[in-house]
Amino acid sequence: MSVPASSASDARDENGRLLRELHGVTLAAIVEYLQARYGWNGLDERLRMNCFADNPSVKSTLTFLRRTPWARAKVEALYIETRTAELTKK
Repeated sequence: MSVPASSASDARDENGRLLRELHGVTLAAIVEYLQARYGWNGLDERLRMNCFADNPSVKSTLTFLRRTPWARAKVEALYIETRTAELTKK
C-alpha cells in the first residue's frame, strides 16, 4: 500500500500548522510578509487593488482589507500560495 504524496494544500509552516488554515497568522503579518516579498508594485501587479497602487502603507491596506472581504480573501490566497511554494521548495 503506497502513501499518497502530500499535496500543496497540505503544506505546513515551521510550527507544523496547515498554511491554508492561517492559524495564528494575523492580517498585519500577512500584509507585511507580502510587502517585503513583492513590494507594493509587485502586489499591485498581482492583485490589482488601489490600496497597493495609490499611496500604499500597511495601515491603509489593513483598513481596506478589513472592510472588503473579497480583497482580504485574495490577499490571503496569495499568502498561502506564496508560503506553500516557499515551503515545498525546501
